[in-house]
Amino acid sequence: MRDYFIQGSYLTASVLFILGLRSLTRPDRARHGMLLAAAGMLFAVIGTLVSHQIVDYRWIAGGLLLGVVIGYPLGMWVPMTAMPQRIALSLTFSALAAALVGIAEYNTRITNSEGIPRPIMAALGIEVLLGMVTVGGTLIAAGKLQELITSRPLTYRGQNLVNALVFLAMLTLFGMLVVHPERQALFYALIALAFVFGILLVMPIGGADMPVVVALLNSYSGLASCATGFAIGNVILIISGSLDGSSGFILSVLMSKAMNRSFTNVLFGAFGSQVTAGGKTTEGLSARSTSVDDAAVQLAYAQLVIVIPGYGMAVAQAQHQVRELAELIEARGGEVKFAVHPVAGRMPGHMNVLLAEANVPYDKLYDMDEINGEFDRADVALVIGANDVVNPAARTDKASPIYGMPILNADHAKSIIVLKRSMAAGFAGIENELFYNPKTLMLFGDAKKSLTGLVSEVKNV
Repeated sequence: MRDYFIQGSYLTASVLFILGLRSLTRPDRARHGMLLAAAGMLFAVIGTLVSHQIVDYRWIAGGLLLGVVIGYPLGMWVPMTAMPQRIALSLTFSALAAALVGIAEYNTRITNSEGIPRPIMAALGIEVLLGMVTVGGTLIAAGKLQELITSRPLTYRGQNLVNALVFLAMLTLFGMLVVHPERQALFYALIALAFVFGILLVMPIGGADMPVVVALLNSYSGLASCATGFAIGNVILIISGSLDGSSGFILSVLMSKAMNRSFTNVLFGAFGSQVTAGGKTTEGLSARSTSVDDAAVQLAYAQLVIVIPGYGMAVAQAQHQVRELAELIEARGGEVKFAVHPVAGRMPGHMNVLLAEANVPYDKLYDMDEINGEFDRADVALVIGANDVVNPAARTDKASPIYGMPILNADHAKSIIVLKRSMAAGFAGIENELFYNPKTLMLFGDAKKSLTGLVSEVKNV
């Protein structure tokens, strides 16, 4: 009877996980999807807790308490602007958990002289390998996103060769372990090497590519959990790990395409080439600035405004002011749409989450492919803290490091207003041609203050 209950709980959890993932594909269903996934996790935990293999609940209670102590502050007090690094740290914990389960299972079998069949050893090896690669990689990713480490690519001569040698050494250790599972030194050497490889993998990747890296590390973490399921014979871990690993992999491939990056380069961390300046320069060009008053008049009388949110909006926490400004424009008879680039912000879906937090209606959010054709009839393209995703050099400058990356066609609008603190370059480290476009007006300052001023002025127009 107990086994039927456990299998029923796992089956229910699996269905809820799948339905949750499906709902997450649409912004208006995302919150519902998260609730379904959370309910699925509840069924998975309940099914596991009644397993006859559990003989002592004290360690589980301790783990739950530790999880609450770590998770509650992360969920309640970390600001939305720091969500990318929080997600990276969460991946660190999940991957570390998978690796620790693998280490515990290996030690138990060795201590009890149970012997480790080769298929189980292979699963344990994959588990600790992917788990520790993820731990090393996510720690570096979180450090770069928090700017504790420079977000620039950290490279050196022969880096790819070193990475390849470390990768081959890991495969060799893995193969030797499968043949000789009793050699503990090989097991712990594999763990240490995988951790180092994770660090080497992410260090040469710049901040602009971090959304893809986070998605890929999420995939590694899921696959590590899947391998854990095979190692300890837990069905729900196999299913949930497979879903997590495959969805993260698909997402990272899609984001690589959105950035016109080779996924092979992402996979092997070979973005290492230092960012160089594009072939075109802005020497001799000048950008025109505008005032809040003039920009407000332009926005107040526009028939179609397309808002392009970027990381600058997230840093300024200006999403609520953006929504208020959009409502004012629409109250005057204008139309407002939000254009969200696939890699806007520093993690997948970052802008969608921020706009949803400000109660921007989902039907006003448009993906790049949906909105790009509408810029030609837009009276104003309002760029808020976005940079590389609107840089026309991606289309025109073959020497630019972002050449070929699909961008939002802000330069096709009849006029462009850019909210920005300064003329500083974005993550790609290159000048933005859009800022020197004759149709562009720069409104310098903190995005939240600028938008608050625009809201106030539009009310008076």
